[in-house]
Amino acid sequence: MYTESAREYGLTPQQGQLLCVLMAQPYGMGELSSMLGLAKSSLSGLVDRCERNGLVRRETSAQDTRAVKVALTPEGDRLAGEFYAETCRRVDMLPAGLSAAERDALAVLLGRVVADNKVPVVFLETS
Repeated sequence: MYTESAREYGLTPQQGQLLCVLMAQPYGMGELSSMLGLAKSSLSGLVDRCERNGLVRRETSAQDTRAVKVALTPEGDRLAGEFYAETCRRVDMLPAGLSAAERDALAVLLGRVVADNKVPVVFLETS
């Protein structure tokens, strides 16, 4: 679902992940590297491509002028919101054939799989 949504929005899955993470706030390159599980050189290339496409911008950190934070541009914010909503809609439809109890059990089990495998958090918590 994630890859299909990314393709429909003209993104790679990695670009989609980056945009979703940045929806919460701007992050430094080190933080993004850890969150996305990418080597710094791979992350730099990803940010470069997103920057060329007008989706993100690099900002100097107010606390440390040597540090750079990556933030969404207005276009990136718009695209991230649309991509996020569509991907969530698709994911929500996946267990439609399960009962409420089965969906609850699946959520618990998938939560454990995600935690045990240290999957990067790219979707915001919903209430």
